[in-house]
Amino acid sequence: MSTGSTPNTSTPVSTRNLCTAAGSGGSHKFTNRLAQEKSPYLLQHAHNPVDWYPWGDEAIEKAKAENKMIFLSVGYSTCHWCHVMEHESFENEEVAAIMNENFINIKVDREERPDIDRIYMQFVLMMNGSGGWPMSVWLTPDLAPITAGTYFPPNDRWGMPSFKTVLKAIASKWADNEEQLKAAGNEIIAAIQKSLCEKTTEIVFEPGSADAKLQEAMRIFKQRHDTEFGGFGSHPKFPEVSRLNFLFHAYIVTKDIDTLDMAIKTLHNIGRGGIHDHVFGGFARYSVDRKWHVPHFEKMLYDQGQLMSAYGNAYKLTREEPLLEYADGIYRYLTTDLQHPGGGFYAGEDADSLPKAEDSKKIEGAFYAWTYDEVKRAINDNKDKYKDLPMDAEKIFDIYSKYYDLKPTGNVEPASDPHGHLNGKNILIIRQTDEEICQKFSIERPQLKQITRITNEVLNEIRKLRPRPHLDTKIICSWNGLVLSGLSKLGNCGGDKRPMYIATAKKLVTFMYEHLWDKEKKLLRRSCYGVATNDATLQENLEGERIDGFLDDYAFLIRGLLDYYKATLDGFALDWARELQEVQDTLFWDADNGAYFYSKANSPNVVIRLKDDHDGAEPCGNSVSARNLILLSHYMDDESYSKRAASLFEFFADQQPFGYALPEMLSGLLLYENGLDLVAVVGPDSETTKRFVEICRKYYIPGMIIVHVDPQNSRHEYNQRVQEKFKMINGKPTVYICHDKVCRMPVTDPEKLEQNLNENFLRRII
Repeated sequence: MSTGSTPNTSTPVSTRNLCTAAGSGGSHKFTNRLAQEKSPYLLQHAHNPVDWYPWGDEAIEKAKAENKMIFLSVGYSTCHWCHVMEHESFENEEVAAIMNENFINIKVDREERPDIDRIYMQFVLMMNGSGGWPMSVWLTPDLAPITAGTYFPPNDRWGMPSFKTVLKAIASKWADNEEQLKAAGNEIIAAIQKSLCEKTTEIVFEPGSADAKLQEAMRIFKQRHDTEFGGFGSHPKFPEVSRLNFLFHAYIVTKDIDTLDMAIKTLHNIGRGGIHDHVFGGFARYSVDRKWHVPHFEKMLYDQGQLMSAYGNAYKLTREEPLLEYADGIYRYLTTDLQHPGGGFYAGEDADSLPKAEDSKKIEGAFYAWTYDEVKRAINDNKDKYKDLPMDAEKIFDIYSKYYDLKPTGNVEPASDPHGHLNGKNILIIRQTDEEICQKFSIERPQLKQITRITNEVLNEIRKLRPRPHLDTKIICSWNGLVLSGLSKLGNCGGDKRPMYIATAKKLVTFMYEHLWDKEKKLLRRSCYGVATNDATLQENLEGERIDGFLDDYAFLIRGLLDYYKATLDGFALDWARELQEVQDTLFWDADNGAYFYSKANSPNVVIRLKDDHDGAEPCGNSVSARNLILLSHYMDDESYSKRAASLFEFFADQQPFGYALPEMLSGLLLYENGLDLVAVVGPDSETTKRFVEICRKYYIPGMIIVHVDPQNSRHEYNQRVQEKFKMINGKPTVYICHDKVCRMPVTDPEKLEQNLNENFLRRII
């Protein structure tokens, strides 16, 4: 884009809303109101010639005063196609002139305002059958949607009209049929309201229905399971962690080994696939192909947190070391590349980056892909690092290249790379087993692991010299709640690294309490912001934005705190979880119809209060809340929590297919009907007692309530209630395992305890 000092004046704006970027010296030709925002996504558009407004009163009042339609563009800073549309259209002065003349143009960061995103995405889905980002919606001044799409090309292509054509057609239609469009928009709002916020049938939740819903769900899972590569359906493929975690729970209930193996196979294939960053750790958002090979390269925090939980759960059920290694790789990535110095975690990293520092155009996957010769040269240049191995650099490269399927011409199929960005490049993927590679090259498995470890370390050092993808420095409450769950579950796996995982979790709890919890108003914030001086260097100071939390901010953090309590028995976590649940109930519960709204009442400029009704890339707040309520009912000895959970099950009883659309909620329903598992460890704060507690934590037990009761120090009211029921036997630390208030014989021998738990909660090989 050309440079200069002239601001965008194609639409009149108030002087206070214009500013130049810090340190730019006024070098930008255009500067709009987004320059005053904190969202990295909005700041990316601050120097477009489009006269962008942030979502708020100023833009909406201007649309009403001038009787103009609103063009609403929604995306996020790490979105590849958002960048493409910005470059092709929003940086184009001719396109911007059409937009500024005919519309009030509003930019929304979907991660900052998920309520706005979800409302209008419902319209996109109703209209087109599919959705995505960038989301493009045209609204009346009263915020009713008229028409919508996602990405529009700059010229007619791929069977799609150009963005300029669409803009002109909509402007013309508004000029000719304004009243008709307003009426249609109001009807659309009413239809969305009716379909999403009210029960549409008279199906009543019947106690005892969990088993039937479980069987129905399992039929669908088995029908849609990809038996060759894992996952569900064809492509693109997402991890769909809510479904994987449900399968773990279903296995415990049914003891059907095929159910567990669906989840384990999927996690192994994801871990071996190109969606996994083998060089350093962490996972991309999804794979464009069925084989988990070529990813869409953005790395999102919510995926890291959920996959850390899933791999931790999988390890507890199988004790397969690679599963724990994948989870530890996520931890390494999070704490190295996404963690603010204070303890919170940033939203994610972009898919696109510059191939070289001197290049001007970013390419998707440039940071992660390798040529055959680059890897060969890296090994040759670092021969000294392999000196303990009895082989030369050529053989080491042969082993590494065969293990990760590297090819001289690249290993990416053209169908997975329509724009040719990965031509001649390799995306690391493991297609053969360790045993096959070891047999082929006559080496031992420890040697193979040494080769891959050293080479990945070498490649990581080389990769550090490449321009890094953009880092979105938003610290989002809900996503950090998911990470808290993941850290806690990883810590529960035990081992030498447990203290490190738990220390990171504790630091995160402190960070969220200090920076995302308004102690005076008793409200969560949606996010705060790390301040980046560039993509590689982050200052420790934070900036806050006055956007209150949404349902998932509360629900995910409460779940994280409950998981953290199980990992640490820190009473503060339980107390804060209860306090947050009370606030959530006050802000979001629909007392008339049941279930939780996504946004609080009387939110300005929000035309509909939605209720999430499916578990997708993230679980929905209603599903997570159901499980939270059941656990809190037990911890607090308060039936009002479980009654509210029952109301959730009743509201969503007509959701079809229930278990496939809402696997997290079905998991909660199974707990509600089948009961919880209480593990009470009674004894003084001794090494034996600690060993009992650690043993219990290492098993995947859905809905497990674990408590250490010290007869001499009941630190929490919950411990005091449990102490009244359970005592030490013969003065020895004693473990009671109870399911739905029915207890097995108490155990005083750690080995006997492990034997008992192994029989019930480890995978049985049949």
